[in-house]
Amino acid sequence: MTSEPYLPRRSVLYVPASNDKALAKIATLACDAVIIDLEDAVAPSDKIAARDKLAGIFASRPVANQHGRRCEMIVRVNALSSEWGNDDLLAAAKFEPDGILLSKVATPRDILEVGDVLDDNFAPDSVELWAMIETPKAMLNIGAIAELGRDPASRLACFLAGTNDLVKETGILATPDRRYLVPWLMQMVLAARAGGIDMLDGVSNDFRDLDAFARECTEAAAMGFDGKTLIHPAQIETANRAFAPAPEALAQARAVKDAFALPENAGKGVIALNGRMVERLHLAQAEKLLAKAAAIGA
Repeated sequence: MTSEPYLPRRSVLYVPASNDKALAKIATLACDAVIIDLEDAVAPSDKIAARDKLAGIFASRPVANQHGRRCEMIVRVNALSSEWGNDDLLAAAKFEPDGILLSKVATPRDILEVGDVLDDNFAPDSVELWAMIETPKAMLNIGAIAELGRDPASRLACFLAGTNDLVKETGILATPDRRYLVPWLMQMVLAARAGGIDMLDGVSNDFRDLDAFARECTEAAAMGFDGKTLIHPAQIETANRAFAPAPEALAQARAVKDAFALPENAGKGVIALNGRMVERLHLAQAEKLLAKAAAIGA
């Protein structure tokens, strides 16, 4: 979406705004981002009390976590069609989080209307919009929604796969290999890339089965996802590892960059490297990978 430095989003942890114990641990976590959740993780009777906690949460917002890295803080608000959504949005905007995650996004208008509210309430441009892709209607409109990512004024920066809701809304069978979800997951990645925004995989519900979680992470990374949404801190390390550049990929990226930097290759669009044809598009890929590695200290 922008030309700003790369922000890793390998591991993005949902933290219920009603869970004081979980909130107190945020500064100790090695995840790239946390989502302060006012929606699914909070019972209807606790919605208002959870929203009221935002002031304290952001007043004690850490500049960096104990691992020396800045952790993005996102607020997931209830659907604007609900009785809590509008007040959630206004409260979240007041505390200037890194992003506001919108539930039940269905059309581009959902993004644009929220952007107008943020503008009218003088929220700085640094407050981005993230969107849950969790309904059949969102899937049908995903290309048009993603295209907003090309316009900085829309604030749209990231899609999240709402896999549990998609399973519920469509009635497909949830299998361990996610075979019936994969076509939609790939469609999400394609749309996100067309819109120049990040794409995060859905949650893995059984946080005790770390082997299954690792398989999902590996597959999601292979599909092109930028990271994964998490429901338990035990999943953070696995996600960080799966979505980090592999050592052999980094070595190849450095070789490509070094080769194009040679005086004899100045201005060339295509060169030969170790018996392979390498184009400038490969140089762009290499530079992106190296920037990612630098951002995570790899």
